[in-house]
Amino acid sequence: MVSALRVRLAHTTAALVVATMLAGCAEPERELRLDAAVPATGAALVWPPSPEVPRYLYAGQLTGEDNLREVGGQGREGAAALLAWIVGLGQSRDAPVVLQRPQSGAVDGAGRVYVTDVSHQAVFVFDEPAARMLVWHEAEPGVRFVAPIGVLPLPSGDVLVTDAELGAVFRFGHDGESRGRFGDDVLTRPTGIARDPERRLVFVADTRENDIKVFDETGVLVDYIGRHGKAVGELNAPTHIAWSRGRLYVSDTLNSRVQVFDREGAVVEHFGERGLYVGNLTRPKGIAVDDEGNIYVVESYYDYLLVYDAEGRLLLPIGGTGKAPGQFYLPAGVWTDARSRVYVADMFNGRVSIFQFLGGS
Repeated sequence: MVSALRVRLAHTTAALVVATMLAGCAEPERELRLDAAVPATGAALVWPPSPEVPRYLYAGQLTGEDNLREVGGQGREGAAALLAWIVGLGQSRDAPVVLQRPQSGAVDGAGRVYVTDVSHQAVFVFDEPAARMLVWHEAEPGVRFVAPIGVLPLPSGDVLVTDAELGAVFRFGHDGESRGRFGDDVLTRPTGIARDPERRLVFVADTRENDIKVFDETGVLVDYIGRHGKAVGELNAPTHIAWSRGRLYVSDTLNSRVQVFDREGAVVEHFGERGLYVGNLTRPKGIAVDDEGNIYVVESYYDYLLVYDAEGRLLLPIGGTGKAPGQFYLPAGVWTDARSRVYVADMFNGRVSIFQFLGGS
C-alpha cells in the first residue's frame, strides 16, 4: 500500500515538473513546406523526360495541416505528448485537417495560396509567409459555404469566392472577414472567376446559364459574353476562366474546347475537339496562362494537364491517371503564380500538385 502510494506520488511529481517546463516553453517555430515526394530512386520528376530538355519539375504538393512543420527540436507538441503519457491522458490526437475535394485556387501578391474545397465546403488558405493555414467555412456570418469553386485575390487584399449552389460571389478581407456579396439577382451557378486589372472588371462563368457575366468591382453587372450553343462564340457549360494580356480564356466544357475572347467579347482563338488521343479535349475544366503565354488546360476526363502555346498548339502533356506524384485522379482547376509555379487541384487525390516551370519553349 505504502509502495503504491510512493509510485503515484512519484508520477505526480514528474508530471508537475514537466508541466512547469511546458509553462516556460516558447511557441515552436513553424514553417509551411511542400511535401516534395519523389520516387524511391530519389530522381527528380521532370517533363519531358530525358533525353529531352526538361521544362517542368515536380515541386511538391499541398494537402493541409501536414504541410505545417516545426523548425527543429521537439517543441511544445512533443513535450505535451510526454506529459500526456506521464499522467495517463492517452495518446490520441485529432486527425489533421486536410484537403478532400479541391476545386480551384489562386495565389495573391504576398504568396498566400487559396484553395476551394467542395467536400469541406470551405476555402483553405496556405499562408507561407506567416507559416500558418486558415480554413474559411462561412460565406457570410451565419451562412456556410455549400459549393465554393472559384477564388480571386484582389490587389486591395480582398478575396472574391464564387459558390455554385449559393448563386453569388462573396467578398472577404485578408483574414476571412465578410465584406458583402454580389450577383444574387443574375447568377444561377457561378463557377470560374477572373479579372481585367486595367478596366477593373470581374468575369464570372455562369455554368448553368451558359455565359460569362461581367461586373465592375462594386458588383454591378455591366455586360454578358456568350450564349448557349455550339457555334464559335457560343458556350455550353463554361466552367473555369482566366484573364491574360487583354484576353479572356474560357473552358467551354461541354463543347470540349477552349475559346479566347478579346476585350470586346469577340472570339480571337479557339482550339480543342473530342477524341481519344492525348491533346484532345473531352472535359476541359481548369485553365490558366503563364507570363510566357503558355496555356494550361486540365483535361479532367483523361487526368492530364495539357500545355499549349499561345496559338493553341499542344506542347506537352503532364500526368495520367494514378496516385503517384505527377499523376492525377479527376483533376479540376489549374493556376500559376509569380514564381513560375503551376498548381493543379487534383480533386480525387485530395491534394494540390505543384510544378515548377523551368523556362524555355
